[in-house]
Amino acid sequence: MSHRTPDVRRWVGVSALAVAVFLAIESITKLTAGDRPELDDSAALIEYTQSTAVQTIIVILADTFLMAFLIVFLGAFRQLVNKARPDLEWIADIMFGAGLVFIAVTLVGDAMDGGAALDVIGLTPDASSIRALTEGHSIMFGSTGAVLLALVSATAGYLTYASHVVPRWTGILAVVTALSNLAWAVVGFNGTSPNSFFAVGGFGNAILAIFPWLVWVLCVGFTTVRGARPGTTRAGTAEGQAAATA
Repeated sequence: MSHRTPDVRRWVGVSALAVAVFLAIESITKLTAGDRPELDDSAALIEYTQSTAVQTIIVILADTFLMAFLIVFLGAFRQLVNKARPDLEWIADIMFGAGLVFIAVTLVGDAMDGGAALDVIGLTPDASSIRALTEGHSIMFGSTGAVLLALVSATAGYLTYASHVVPRWTGILAVVTALSNLAWAVVGFNGTSPNSFFAVGGFGNAILAIFPWLVWVLCVGFTTVRGARPGTTRAGTAEGQAAATA
């Protein structure tokens, strides 16, 4: 007996909601950590890393699950587009590929952040190692990730308008997200101070780059979690074939 094929629209929604759950875990945990000191204050940096090592590991673990669900989200979104408009498959592949690279970059950055936390657990802390790992993570979390998210968002916005697999207003949000990420990629190299909005990997990055993109993911998820929308084009139907050849 053949098994029923999972509903791809529902999995877009389920994965997006899972992203929201793990994002909430990360955000609450980070709030308990407080602000990082300046990187050139070695004693304060070591003390901060020691006091927040557990929180850092929790955030990294949550982020790992978040990224796993993002893979599901991006793969399911690509499948939605491919079913409705097979001629757009190559653009959907660009979106999916850029998303995978962003996820890989984020996980490498998480590993660097985790390395800094491990450096103070059962070892003699080395401020220079913690500083180097923090700076490397900040670059990956900052402008590098922003450029990749801009590509994901721009292609997703185009795919939304061309395929109609999700409401058009989510396409507008994707384009705005792409522009916001591009803007941050250019300006996000203004030092490492945790008190500067434009510091690399600082809170400006969260507001202008990461947050808008996650809002887009959640909005797309909420519009698809109930299953197929009436009027959605699908490959194999007359409507879907007409859209693909238009």
